[in-house]
Amino acid sequence: MLRYAITSRILFPGDDSQQKTALLHQCARWASDGVDFIQLREKDLLARDLTALARAILGVIPASSKTRLLINSRADIALATLAQGVHLTAAPGELTPSQIRTLFAATCNPAPLITVSCHTLAEVEQARHHQADAILFAPIFGKFIAGKLIIPGLGLDQLRAAATTSSPIPIYALGGVTLENAPSCLAAGAAGIAGIRLFHTFAAK
Repeated sequence: MLRYAITSRILFPGDDSQQKTALLHQCARWASDGVDFIQLREKDLLARDLTALARAILGVIPASSKTRLLINSRADIALATLAQGVHLTAAPGELTPSQIRTLFAATCNPAPLITVSCHTLAEVEQARHHQADAILFAPIFGKFIAGKLIIPGLGLDQLRAAATTSSPIPIYALGGVTLENAPSCLAAGAAGIAGIRLFHTFAAK
């Protein structure tokens, strides 16, 4: 089972400095545990702070580790820090995987790993057309707050259809995935699971 962890430093207690330090420790644990991808998703940070955090995370991932760092939506920061790739959305106007690869090639950098988040089968087809390295399909399960459904899930049947549509590009199930329902995602055709709270909780145990 492939594993894709997404960062959220606000899940840790303390001030911003303490949260960043805790996130670095978490990333080191993920790398030690063999998590395949870490997506740096700290959208509130200024570019210089995001760059510094990306470099710090790369510093705690051993050179021998299979863990790869992807920067959410910021190809410029991935290039500046020598991160291994970029995560994109399928939203109109977003750079495509093809464009990101052209940018990296123009700067004589190694070809990046590119993942794309998709919410419909049409978006999955588009990501496959642009030859993404992996697709995050979400939300699979509904989001509940205080027992009330806030965001309905797409469900396992849609995940199965997405996995078929994306083939041979691997699909990661995202959104409400837990250790208990992860096997059903794999049975539906997902190559792996992705999440924020899932991995912060799991890796801390």
